[in-house]
Amino acid sequence: MKTLEAKIIHYGHSSVAVETPNSFLIFDYYYDNPLSQKDNNDSNFLSYENLKTDKDVYVFVSHSHGDHFNKEIFKWQDINPNIKYILSQDIKDFVYDSKYYYMKEYEKLDLGDIHIKTYGTTDRGVSFLINTDNIYIFHAGDLNWWHWKHFTKEEQKREEVDFKREIGHIIGEKIDIAFIPVDPRLEEYYHLAGEYIADKLEPKFLIPIHFREQFSICRKFFNVVRNLPIKVPLFTHIGDYTYV
Repeated sequence: MKTLEAKIIHYGHSSVAVETPNSFLIFDYYYDNPLSQKDNNDSNFLSYENLKTDKDVYVFVSHSHGDHFNKEIFKWQDINPNIKYILSQDIKDFVYDSKYYYMKEYEKLDLGDIHIKTYGTTDRGVSFLINTDNIYIFHAGDLNWWHWKHFTKEEQKREEVDFKREIGHIIGEKIDIAFIPVDPRLEEYYHLAGEYIADKLEPKFLIPIHFREQFSICRKFFNVVRNLPIKVPLFTHIGDYTYV
């Protein structure tokens, strides 16, 4: 498998970052924690050094739920005034600034050498597909196969149909790195979305998200898809990272 020249950092739940040769992308950062002033190698959380980089910094928010969005992110402009914010349209109900980019599902946005598409969700907001440095990154946000055990059979079927319909819009897109909900609250059904996406979208790397700080689920999911031709990095703690 060809090296992508990317570093992936997992901050827990759906908060992740991808560093490429020219860009630093941050997704769904929701912590109240102040940024660490130490280098990220010594910190579990995002650092000042990450944001003061000479690389282009892009901050993505898939939707306004509190486990994906925190207004703290807008303070980062004090550290780096060149940060660009790409936000789901529903964020506008909470924060509006003409400098920010608000996106609905099925839109495109080109910002210099970074190319962004949005897709839909099975909850709120959007999912993102980004091409930067010829690396294709998909962050699902809350696009998931929400098979809740307390749902009726009809509700469970509707969730399945809605999820598969949305994935159908994405089939055919090149994806190198995919961040997909693998939610332990779904109990034995936690892997449905990840396994389906691994099979249908065939990303090179699949990164579990939406699990709070239950990093053990990365190993569980790895064992589920170990026979498929994808890689699942085994993140173990907040701030853990890997190179791909």
